[in-house]
Amino acid sequence: MGIVVHHLNNSRSQRVLWLLEELGVPYEIRHYSRDAVTNLAPPELKAVHPLGKSPLLEIDGRVIEESGAIVQVLCERYGKGAWLPAPGSDDALRHLELMHFAEGSAMTPILLNLYVGRLGEGGAPLKPRIDEQLAAHFGYLEAILRPSGHFVGDDWTGADVMLSFPAEIAVMQGGADAWPKLAAFVESIHARPAWQRARAKGGAYFGS
Repeated sequence: MGIVVHHLNNSRSQRVLWLLEELGVPYEIRHYSRDAVTNLAPPELKAVHPLGKSPLLEIDGRVIEESGAIVQVLCERYGKGAWLPAPGSDDALRHLELMHFAEGSAMTPILLNLYVGRLGEGGAPLKPRIDEQLAAHFGYLEAILRPSGHFVGDDWTGADVMLSFPAEIAVMQGGADAWPKLAAFVESIHARPAWQRARAKGGAYFGS
């Protein structure tokens, strides 16, 4: 049956397509489009998983949820010794931290900013705290990005894939001047042939 990506436009699913292109693994995309009014995922995704969220990855019929788990599995199975630090090393521990940071700490203020922004004046009291947390998390990523342009070691890893999305958000929100290393990181990703192939296959994506 092979690999199937249940892919939602304008979503974090795009980085899964990018990784698959980097790994050179054949895969099928099943496209889903957000509702033009609500921006929510379509109900058809609930036929694949009860929460109706994307990305979802099928490998030989087994559905895998959660971006971090998907990236980890792909790197382990198809990375051929690359994309993950050596097991048991300090870099492996750091990599684990950042894989969880990407969807835990980093995404929390990003999502709060999105939802609170829809409240208009009603969300104004929360905005200063959200802005402070966004700046703190983007500033942290800026500080830990290595001179090599990677987050762990000096080559591409799953952590770079996972952190590509919050870095893109930082740049999209006008933070290129405040966080120039993150801006350069995003630029380097978008210049990669694998990312460009994934972008062409994935459809609408607000990070490019």
